Amino acid sequence: MPDALPAPDATLADLGEFGLIDRVAAIVREVAPGEDVLVGPGDDAAVLRVRKGHVVVSTDLVVEGRHFRTDWADAVDVGHRAAAQNISDINAMGGRALWLTVGFAAPPTLPARWALDLVRGFAEECASVGAGVVGGDVTSADKITIAVTVLGVCTVSPVLRSGAQAGDVVALCGRQGWAAGGLGVLGRGFRSPRVLVDAYRRPEPPYDAGGVAAEAGATAMIDVSDGLLADAAHVARASGVSIDLRSASFEIPEPLLAVAGATGADPLGFVLGGGEDHSLLATFPAGTALPEAWTEVGVVAAPGPDGPAVTVDGAPYEGSTGWTHF
Repeated sequence: MPDALPAPDATLADLGEFGLIDRVAAIVREVAPGEDVLVGPGDDAAVLRVRKGHVVVSTDLVVEGRHFRTDWADAVDVGHRAAAQNISDINAMGGRALWLTVGFAAPPTLPARWALDLVRGFAEECASVGAGVVGGDVTSADKITIAVTVLGVCTVSPVLRSGAQAGDVVALCGRQGWAAGGLGVLGRGFRSPRVLVDAYRRPEPPYDAGGVAAEAGATAMIDVSDGLLADAAHVARASGVSIDLRSASFEIPEPLLAVAGATGADPLGFVLGGGEDHSLLATFPAGTALPEAWTEVGVVAAPGPDGPAVTVDGAPYEGSTGWTHF
């Protein structure tokens, strides 16, 4: 087995494609993939066994300069973030992530240790939910690009975005607005409050909440990655309903208040417009006893004359409604 730690000044070009693959495989094999992985990294494809339920699959891209900056987050953090956002997509279906594959492209001059640290962070995040890396590919590119596919299983019917009904309550689980606050701090050249910067660098999705919500009867659910208002709008459009969020339902943590005070921003804007905390937003039938850690934040209504919409306290929100990728 090759040494997983190349010389400090070694680049990807020094390792070569196969040398990099060998070292990546050594890292991911440190985390046992489980008995349902019949063939893992090293062949043309992985072979997996599903014993029960529905298979759910999601794919995401993470691009340097668009989704992360190497001066704002180290390689281990980038790895954690890349895994978390994919695992959270399975969580939002009410499922459990089991296996991930990773495509990695980077300049040949990238330090090899940076790439291997990324893999280590990725594998650590996967291991935190009992998932494993079962394959992938590497190639050369002008910018660091990470393409992740995650596969998981729902043992109950998957919860879609399209199931919300008028009369449902809207609920939220997980931190919301923290990553946006951290991004705002980094964008101004600062590194504090550290808790917000850390939240941006390494999110903490409520991984156990999706399956619990599905069991409790959630009618629709979504991972909040693009912003609370933007993702609520995805649910509204898919379900053909309107959603009204109640601003008084959101507790603004002190670090966000501090950043808002220092920058002149609206602290509620971090919560409503921010993404990448990977909290979960879901709808439940009225009268449902919400699972632990879920908070009611709004209601679902029939669409108005202009069609599905999202409002805050009964009116359109005038601030940022979320993040876009183009």
